[in-house]
Amino acid sequence: MPMPRYRPPDALESPRISGVRTFMRLPHVRATEDVDFAIVGIPFDTGASYRVGARFGPQAIRAGSTLLRPFNPAHGVDVFEHLSGVDYGDVAVVPGAIVPSYEKIVEGLAPIVEAGVIPIGLGGDHSITLAELRALSARHGPLGMIQVDAHPDTWEGYWGESYTHGTVFRRAVEEGVLDPDRVIQVGMRGPIYSFDDYDQSRELGMDLVTMDEVRNIGLEGVIERIRRRAADGPTFLSFDIDSVDPAYAPGTGTPEVGGFATHEAISLVRGLTGIDFVGGDLVEVLPAYDHAEITAMAAANVVFELISLLAVHRRDAANR
Repeated sequence: MPMPRYRPPDALESPRISGVRTFMRLPHVRATEDVDFAIVGIPFDTGASYRVGARFGPQAIRAGSTLLRPFNPAHGVDVFEHLSGVDYGDVAVVPGAIVPSYEKIVEGLAPIVEAGVIPIGLGGDHSITLAELRALSARHGPLGMIQVDAHPDTWEGYWGESYTHGTVFRRAVEEGVLDPDRVIQVGMRGPIYSFDDYDQSRELGMDLVTMDEVRNIGLEGVIERIRRRAADGPTFLSFDIDSVDPAYAPGTGTPEVGGFATHEAISLVRGLTGIDFVGGDLVEVLPAYDHAEITAMAAANVVFELISLLAVHRRDAANR
């Protein structure tokens, strides 16, 4: 089998401290031929309701990714023996204007999606996910989604505005780009306004697993519940870094204590083998509040685990 075309340079020939800061030092290539996945920065944060600054998240995650190596020992897979990947760079956005930004994000993602390449977005606040889902559903139809997050993001509106990082998944269901019967939200916690904050997700048809439930049933139970929910259809993984406890990921816009430890977050994503992922994102990294790059490195490792799942899927399909 021929080796994939695009991969990081050999770290024994080109040290990881060198080079332009692309994700994992992948080639910065705006092409789709011979490409299986593309890292795409989406530097928009005007949908945020508390701290802003996640527009600088993509560059921070890229910098935090330089230590990553290509072999995932948990899966026994060298990612780039099975996948060709590039850092596509950033799509265009309009700072301060969410609706035009959505249009530009969809336009920027369209060539990737149309070519059958799997886009992995680096946010940016969580409002960007609506544009990603729009772009992907144009090819795959309504998607299932695994959302790892401290907040459900299914509110009706904020201050009379329909599009924010807290309304994104209500809008996605209303637009028909998500299939709520195949959506599961994991990790919700912290003080809320009322039980309605969680019930509104369930009323939309989604499953919601609070952090208390995660602790009660354990990661293996949660992973099994996710598998049942995602079923066999095309699925999107949306990982909000605020799902990780701020002790481990302080650099985020709406921190909530009592979340996942970094190891738990990695183990959760690592367990999602066999799911048909057609896209994903990592959002809400806010480097101005980070310390020693721990949030950026946690984010980069979550993205690496998602890429590893794609490699395992490709390897296992070839071995059938």
